[in-house]
Amino acid sequence: MNYLKPIITLIIIFLSIPLIVAQEGIQLNEKAPLFEAKDQMDQTISLEKELEKGKVVILFYRGQWCPYCNRYMSALQDSLHLITQKGAKIIAITPEKNEEINKTIEKTNVSFSVIYDEGHKIMDAYDVTFTMSKTKHILYQTYGININEASGNKDLALPVPATFIISKQGIVINRHFNEDYKLRMSVKDILQSL
Repeated sequence: MNYLKPIITLIIIFLSIPLIVAQEGIQLNEKAPLFEAKDQMDQTISLEKELEKGKVVILFYRGQWCPYCNRYMSALQDSLHLITQKGAKIIAITPEKNEEINKTIEKTNVSFSVIYDEGHKIMDAYDVTFTMSKTKHILYQTYGININEASGNKDLALPVPATFIISKQGIVINRHFNEDYKLRMSVKDILQSL
């Protein structure tokens, strides 16, 4: 029985390694794809209209079940006044449905816009979508996490947790795109970009 513990540990370590390939995210100096969607307050958020007011920080997060996402969202909320003082707005985008977004808000107290990306159209436009392996999905389910159920999709789609800073002209002026979901753009870097 003692021999099973190291084997299980190795399997968990292997499954924890990010296996994301092919995504690169939109690049610096590229035009940001426009989108329009409803946020958690049922307000229609149009990137085009938001850019008329100022710069926009767009971030993609995996879901309310992700402790790294929740910590990042909380950190952004804690620094929200510094970001808005620079005339910028934060828009968070997730593949999770509204009931899951509500859980994120309960955990993080965010007051900025959080958008359910139905059918991951925005994720696709920003080239951040990847498909979780079925093996990893089975492992997640043992922890009560069902990606498809949370999103309403059937393809195990998640975003690379990327952040993009968009200028008033709609151009990407800074970005953080890292397949390691534990790493995020710092608030300091966001403020310097603004």
